[in-house]
Amino acid sequence: MQRSLKWFAAATTVVMLFVLIGGALVTKTGSGMGCGRSWPLCNGQWVPDDITPELVIELSHRLVSGLAGIMVLILSVWAWRVIGHMRETKFLAVVSFVFLVLQGLIGAAAVVWGQSDFVLALHFGISLISFAAVLLLTLLIFEADKTFSAVSLTLDRPMRVHIYGIIIYSYIVVYTGALVRHTNASLACPSWPLCAKTRPFPVQFHEWVQMGHRLAAGLIVIWIAIAALHAIRHYRSQPVIYYGWIIALFLVLAQMTTGALVVFTQLNLYVALAHAFFISCLFGVLSYLLLLALRTRRAPGKTMAHPPEETAPTVLKWR
Repeated sequence: MQRSLKWFAAATTVVMLFVLIGGALVTKTGSGMGCGRSWPLCNGQWVPDDITPELVIELSHRLVSGLAGIMVLILSVWAWRVIGHMRETKFLAVVSFVFLVLQGLIGAAAVVWGQSDFVLALHFGISLISFAAVLLLTLLIFEADKTFSAVSLTLDRPMRVHIYGIIIYSYIVVYTGALVRHTNASLACPSWPLCAKTRPFPVQFHEWVQMGHRLAAGLIVIWIAIAALHAIRHYRSQPVIYYGWIIALFLVLAQMTTGALVVFTQLNLYVALAHAFFISCLFGVLSYLLLLALRTRRAPGKTMAHPPEETAPTVLKWR
């Protein structure tokens, strides 16, 4: 059963990633009204008569989201029964399903009644929390089966500050990026990194939205680079932290690159979807680092033989 649970958890994580990318595809192609003001049916029909590309994209997203909802519910109950003894399991099981349902309700409300761009921008962020919870639940399942282990980790205070601060700030960056998409401000500034070659500063709403996101994204690149440098200098003996921050740095640089290419390619669809993919993966990695940091905070304090820096770290007992 444990092996089946591992495969099912991995499959659920992949499906959740498709939900995130599918939502970005709906927004990028303007397919939100592909099924009209009807939900869950499409134009009030089980089998629509007038098939359009927008209808196919919107309906496909609804079907994948529905499949994800069923799979996340099964995974939550299954994991609760098998690894419910692990401290985080029940919390992650509830969060993964509740937030997936919440994002579905927001999407349905947007179709039937309409929503402001500022509310719709929350849709991606809520889905992201559900994805991160499913990913962490999957990692717990693999860890419980001793597929990998992270025993006796220590985190100094600067590293914990980086983790807590970056995960919170990354959510702000995600929101500003979603706001760019929902306000159709992706190409408001024709140049990069400045708004325009002859006019570097924004002068109207859409340009402010675009440049606000660029500023927020630029700051997170710098912050993650600082955290990664700290990990490279002090955490080589702890691979899960060391490689976690290296992966995070690679993902945030890839996200920045695709963000610039969105402008240079005039909103190429594949580049835009890659942009959403990288931020989704980045948030997942940061969520895992947060899980480790929270464990170190509540674990009983012991000092290792070679703690990082001169602080008195707290020992992480993984099991």
